[in-house]
Amino acid sequence: MEEKNTVKFKKDEFEVRERIKLEIGKGKVSKVRIEYTPVGEKIIVSTNKPGLVIGRGGEKIEELTMMLKRDFKLENPHIEIDEIKKPEFDSQLVADDIALGLERFGPMKFKVLAYKALQKIMKAGALGCEIRLSGKLPSSRAKTWRFAQGYLKKTGDSSKAVDKAQAVAGTKPGIVGVKVSIMPPEAVLKDRIKLADSLIAKLKENEEKAKKPIKSTKKIAKK
Repeated sequence: MEEKNTVKFKKDEFEVRERIKLEIGKGKVSKVRIEYTPVGEKIIVSTNKPGLVIGRGGEKIEELTMMLKRDFKLENPHIEIDEIKKPEFDSQLVADDIALGLERFGPMKFKVLAYKALQKIMKAGALGCEIRLSGKLPSSRAKTWRFAQGYLKKTGDSSKAVDKAQAVAGTKPGIVGVKVSIMPPEAVLKDRIKLADSLIAKLKENEEKAKKPIKSTKKIAKK
């Protein structure tokens, strides 16, 4: 019974998250976290567009609160907004943005959308990024395209710092899957070696000394 209750509890949480994302709209929400307090349920919505999520005078928040009480029987839900300062490093927002672009401009523009997103992420200072698009792009057969740049850790403890997300784009030829992995600049890499400026200057100085010709100290004997 306890296992069934746990599964049902997790299922209800998943439905709440998906419903909130659906109500707000694709590309506006990154993550939805649920915390339980003695006062009630605290729902934290991470977004880079807090104005659109809150609405004029907080009307959107009121609508979401009423929906949670009515459809999910939550007694006292309290919605908070967590603003994302750097959306370029949020893989979910990037994946949703690419998916929306594919739905709007069509799958023929997939390379332009992928390279544009990749360039934007790397220009913001990310250590590495990988974008995978799977579907009928652009042929009639399904194919996977990979766009990557920089350094991306895939195994070990450092791989936990990689932010991963996926999205789905509904295009006329069919469904296109979007997977995005981003290594943020603040990620701690165990195998990363950083040389101090003083050490680099000293190495250059030693290199210049080594290049200078060595003067002979032998005296020429007089005849």
